[in-house]
Amino acid sequence: MKKLIRGLLDFQRHTLPSYRATFARLAKGQSPDCLFISCSDSRVVPNLLVSTDPGDLFTVRNVGNLVPPAAQGGHSTADRSEAAAIEFSLGFLPIEDVVVCGHSSCGAMKAILAGGAVDGSPNLEHWLGHGKVSLKKLRENTRVGEGLPDADRLSQLNVLEQLEHLKTYPIVRDRLAAGTLRLHGWWFDIGAAQVHAYRADLGRFVPIDETEGDRLLTALSDEQPTLRAVQ
Repeated sequence: MKKLIRGLLDFQRHTLPSYRATFARLAKGQSPDCLFISCSDSRVVPNLLVSTDPGDLFTVRNVGNLVPPAAQGGHSTADRSEAAAIEFSLGFLPIEDVVVCGHSSCGAMKAILAGGAVDGSPNLEHWLGHGKVSLKKLRENTRVGEGLPDADRLSQLNVLEQLEHLKTYPIVRDRLAAGTLRLHGWWFDIGAAQVHAYRADLGRFVPIDETEGDRLLTALSDEQPTLRAVQ
């Protein structure tokens, strides 16, 4: 707690002056263009990874970056928090992109890989049940994440599975059909401090280095007019 207080004081003394105009603007409302779903793991800091300012990302964080799928009628099959965030951000904010970002050495993935039982933590154990489909796909000898430890392979597969879960929500399906929304699967290698993006054409995650970053930016620029025109 001492670290937090000292950090707050440092922010007020040294950082806040350059952000006063930003916060004054944000006090009137928010207009993020990306919904970023990531793990609660303290080593994963979305704004740091992508160098964004306050107001740029609408962020959802939970253990294992899980998105419980929706059932008939669009109701979540589990806790309503993630579903509410999806509906609010896509229905009331100018969101054009959704990123699901997993990471290496994820404790949730290790627990799921070990069977999902967590003694003395019934809520956590129930929550991890949403990773069972990803575990099933790992056991089907998928090639995603080849060469990585099983927990990291599961983490990558889990990202792809949560993208499928997102598509069970009516608002996501409608936005995708209208061409006003894009879904992205990312994976953060903590040790290398490197973010990887899933390439459907290659069937694997690739590092977002200068070359891949330029390719992604070009692709986004080509799609952007269509997205805005439909909106």
